[in-house]
Amino acid sequence: MSVGMLKHGEAGVLGGCVLDARLWGKESGLSSPYPLVCHLLDTSAVFRELWDAVLSSRTRSALACALGLSVEEARSVVSFWAGLHDIGKITPPFQAQAPGIYEPVRDDPEYVNAPGAEGERGFRHELASHWSLCNLLAEAGYPDDERLVRRSVSHQVAQLLGGHHGVFGPVLKGKEVRRASDYNPGLGRGGWADQRQVHFEELRRATGAFAVPQGGLPVGLAVVVAGLVVVADWLASQTSVIEPRIPDSGWSGTQAEVDAHWQGAVKAAAEVVRAARLGRAEFSAGDFGAMFPFAPNSLQRDLVEHLPALIDEHGPGLVLVTAPTGDGKTEAALFASSLLGRAAGARGLYFALPTMATADAMLPRVKAFASRALSGERALMLLHSMAWLSASGGDGGAGVSEGQSGDGAISAGQETVVEADGWLRGAKRGLLAPLGVGTIDQALGAVLPLRYNVLRLLGLSDKVFVVDEAHAYGPWMHQLLVRLLEWLGEMRAPVVLLSATLTGRTAGSLVDAYRRGAGIREPSGVVPRYPGWLFASAASGVVSPARGTRTDRVRTLRVSRRPVAWDALESVGAPVLKGGRREVLREVLAPVAAGGGTALVCCTTVAEAQQTYRDVCAAFPELAASSGGVRLLHSRYPADERARITAECEAAYGKPGGKPVSVRPSSVLVATQVVEQSLDFDFDLVVSDLAPIAQLLQRAGRGRRHRRGRLGRPAWAAVEDEPALVVLDPLTAETPRPPRSWGAVYDVGLLVRTSRILQERAPGGIAVPDDVQRLVDEVYEEGFVDRLEGAAREELVRLDEERLAGEAAERHLAAWTSVCSPADVKGDLSRLSAREAGVTQELLTTRLGADSGRVLCLYQQPDGVVTLDPQGAVEVPGGGRWGLRPGELADVARRVVPVPGRWLRGGDPDAAVPRGWGTHPSLRDLVLLYMVPAGEGSWVCRYGRFTISMSGVGLEAQ
Repeated sequence: MSVGMLKHGEAGVLGGCVLDARLWGKESGLSSPYPLVCHLLDTSAVFRELWDAVLSSRTRSALACALGLSVEEARSVVSFWAGLHDIGKITPPFQAQAPGIYEPVRDDPEYVNAPGAEGERGFRHELASHWSLCNLLAEAGYPDDERLVRRSVSHQVAQLLGGHHGVFGPVLKGKEVRRASDYNPGLGRGGWADQRQVHFEELRRATGAFAVPQGGLPVGLAVVVAGLVVVADWLASQTSVIEPRIPDSGWSGTQAEVDAHWQGAVKAAAEVVRAARLGRAEFSAGDFGAMFPFAPNSLQRDLVEHLPALIDEHGPGLVLVTAPTGDGKTEAALFASSLLGRAAGARGLYFALPTMATADAMLPRVKAFASRALSGERALMLLHSMAWLSASGGDGGAGVSEGQSGDGAISAGQETVVEADGWLRGAKRGLLAPLGVGTIDQALGAVLPLRYNVLRLLGLSDKVFVVDEAHAYGPWMHQLLVRLLEWLGEMRAPVVLLSATLTGRTAGSLVDAYRRGAGIREPSGVVPRYPGWLFASAASGVVSPARGTRTDRVRTLRVSRRPVAWDALESVGAPVLKGGRREVLREVLAPVAAGGGTALVCCTTVAEAQQTYRDVCAAFPELAASSGGVRLLHSRYPADERARITAECEAAYGKPGGKPVSVRPSSVLVATQVVEQSLDFDFDLVVSDLAPIAQLLQRAGRGRRHRRGRLGRPAWAAVEDEPALVVLDPLTAETPRPPRSWGAVYDVGLLVRTSRILQERAPGGIAVPDDVQRLVDEVYEEGFVDRLEGAAREELVRLDEERLAGEAAERHLAAWTSVCSPADVKGDLSRLSAREAGVTQELLTTRLGADSGRVLCLYQQPDGVVTLDPQGAVEVPGGGRWGLRPGELADVARRVVPVPGRWLRGGDPDAAVPRGWGTHPSLRDLVLLYMVPAGEGSWVCRYGRFTISMSGVGLEAQ
């Protein structure tokens, strides 16, 4: 049927076949069935509004150019595609899911079903859309290649729309396209094919999408369209959107009725999209002074003076900033983001961090920046697995709503415009908000073959992507970050990378990945400067030479390496071993206890931190008896207790603020690696167990971090620009291996190398920042082994080989599990969904957390009542038909504790959550521990082969 005949003839009629309004598209939860054609029109209208409200002019122009159409024609055509997504619902298996509605259709002789067609439930409607649209689009004149189907525009659009449930089907063969009904009886024959054709033509007529694309979409744009189709479908499928638009009885889908519905859908779509908070933030501030209430420091000033000209000349791209802890990298990143975002026409930013705690701490800083520097739609999401508990509303509530799936939380109370609410808080939607702060895994999921990964790619495609602590990720996550940067380069999304201790090799791999995605194959040859920054253009391929900058705080780190015998896990009453760790700790902490001031003791494992805390309390009883004299911070506390301790530490060890400073009362914080990243703590002394040099430098950055002046430091720490770092080194001539209790926390070879560097470099001190980059690179040098002789050299060679093999294995795992690079998609979107044999959903979603579990302690009180708290104030909820209520769910989730996975192996299968609690993601794989009193404020239970206890030092297992 010609376009002209369709435009001027009777709408909804094709060769005597009239549009059948009995074919339903939605019915669950509705007062009456919703005709399929109405849902197709609604989705097209919502997509049109998303095109206007969400896509940048640059993206709209790129889509039009790829299709060989004008921007207005492309808008109509791609909106038409969005409506076609559910055309596969015109099939016997789908329509038969509502027997009462289906019965008159089934009995209509026009609809021909092959035997068993109605039972083909495995042939889902999205697959039917993929299979049927190939021919429908080809017959409409879309470019077609029968010999190589994946090159056909008709097939690309069909495959794209067939992926609207989050998984793309494989490329069809030519014979499958030609004989689709033979291969899939579930498509039906006769009236089924006719109705798909009628619905196709009527949707095309109503939307005015008569233009025919001359070419297909590059993979980056295809992903954007695919993701936006999903969003349009979800928005148009809300019962609150559908219910007011259900046609009156007797509605039959005539031309006038279809046109009226289309006009109503277009009018309604604007409010639907507005209510979802899916608009665009605008980087409206251009000056540093408008973004921040302080003058720029040396690093920030250098960016202010030189980055704008580079972006003006070469367009947006990637900025890499390397600087010491405390040198203002966060503000430097936000300033660079504003310049890059404005140049790229980006709609917002996502600030990715390594942990939930660091993300929580960053949220208010990004919120403050957004309120000053951005305009437009500023919906801000906090994104990590427990983000819904971190809402910062004025009432301190959890911000959890009925049916919420834990992907994101409201970021602020209702009194502020910088917030996200409602629709964005649903599952898989958080990255669609214009602004986001969260953990890196939320972004890395975009390059894992997880369902709806295109939504994550869409969410990042038109934002500035900021990665903090880019040095903090092991080979597995680094390789996934490399793959993500390739995709962001393909989509020309601006990127800012931040690091305090990044090796030159790692920096080069990240910059080169972004450039590869942008089509630039030549290696960049990046040599970072410390402190400093560099810029890599996504358009011209130019990589600016790294600019070294001054630091406002040139310091000499006074390192004292103390070889120790390892007695960290000895009981408190055991004799203090001469030359042991416990003796040295007493020595170095004595000035703190006697003369005031603060100290950090950073331990390798939680168990050693817990025992060190007990030992310090025993060694300095007066200090322990004073308020805040000795504190303990690690990951094995219930979430609410850890948050309370962290807030207490921020008050005790954070920035002095504008108040007059004085020497702080004697206080020691015993902690694990949780203090390394993004927590703005300041100590007069830092003591650390041996760790790789990069981690030691990170911890040292917490030493005399802020200007307090002589009045603010004790006499033993009066020289602010010479912070002290004491390293407790267990690697001695007698014990050349680290303690067994450390397990695989650190690579042994890196510890050996670091110990040797400290022996050689520590006596003269470490110049910060001048020595930092050299030391970080030096610890990985191949020629390092030549400093050693004999057995020591052979052992280090062996350890290096083990490390390199382990890193290679992790990189291989990441390459095996992740999606391919954009260059390797080659017209087949199913490569975004393909998993290798053995790659399961569980592997993909748990590998980032490695071997870990989650427990909830339940306390059996003397009167038989079981409570969520040791004090017996909060009874365990019973749940109900619909699971836990929001408040109950929050009470439970706040008390969850992460533990090593080995603690839970061989445990009681009855320790799972009660069925009445429901299926919220925060309850998934949660193990319940029924604790009984054990005296002196501790509680215990037996689980598997472990006795697990909870006390003031957190959770322990023996």
